[in-house]
Amino acid sequence: MSNVNFGDRSRRGIYVLPNLLTTAGLFAAFYGIIQSLVGHFEAAAIAILISMVLDGLDGRVARMTNTVSDFGKEYDSLVDVIAFGLTPALLLYQWGLKDLGKVGWLIAFFYVAAAALRLARFNAQSSKSERYFEGLPCPMAAAVLASGVWTLASYQIKGEVLTVAAMILMLLLGLAMVSTLPYRSFKDLDLRNRVPFVAVLVLVGGFILVSFDPPTVLSVLSLAFFVSGPIGWLVRRGSHGSTDDAEVADAVAEDDSSSPSQGG
Repeated sequence: MSNVNFGDRSRRGIYVLPNLLTTAGLFAAFYGIIQSLVGHFEAAAIAILISMVLDGLDGRVARMTNTVSDFGKEYDSLVDVIAFGLTPALLLYQWGLKDLGKVGWLIAFFYVAAAALRLARFNAQSSKSERYFEGLPCPMAAAVLASGVWTLASYQIKGEVLTVAAMILMLLLGLAMVSTLPYRSFKDLDLRNRVPFVAVLVLVGGFILVSFDPPTVLSVLSLAFFVSGPIGWLVRRGSHGSTDDAEVADAVAEDDSSSPSQGG
């Protein structure tokens, strides 16, 4: 009779909770694709944003419950390509880029390819910074597109100028994803510790602000994060030359092995 180690066998399985959240994010992304195909652009945009929230939760839950796994990281990355690469690209294509013909779907493909390359680079990095992402994170790029379409669709705003602007924005977002521009990750914020009372008030105020006009406020916030990368780079170059750039580069290269993530 063979000696079976049931402890080793159990470890070969997958952790349910974080991967269940990842699967929920995949469901939201797939729902967004379906809604885009039938012309329900607001629903598709909201589905992408829900997938973004779930993507943020699965990694945190995995770390908090000590259930980080290689399977979870790979699964999360595959879902991210769909949720933040394919789904927003299809949403923009169905919303307006298809009117541009071949140029429209090529722009959409460029965005998908950039998202896939960004995630592959993230997975290939042996060390990651607690404070900075290298390049625009895919979920934030998707948030810019989704919240923008949500805003325009909710107010029934459309036109050729907006279509061209959307095409240019997709190109810029794709370039930002594969760039080396540093973006704050906020992973170094420890929400389990005590925080100043003012911070709580700011958080409550933020929720109230979003509740007034969710698509517009989220669009402004996501755009602000998008431009924070190049603006920060320009400010550092203009005020301190290459010194600050070197400091940020060192921060990006810091070892983040002490706090592994569920995925990119």
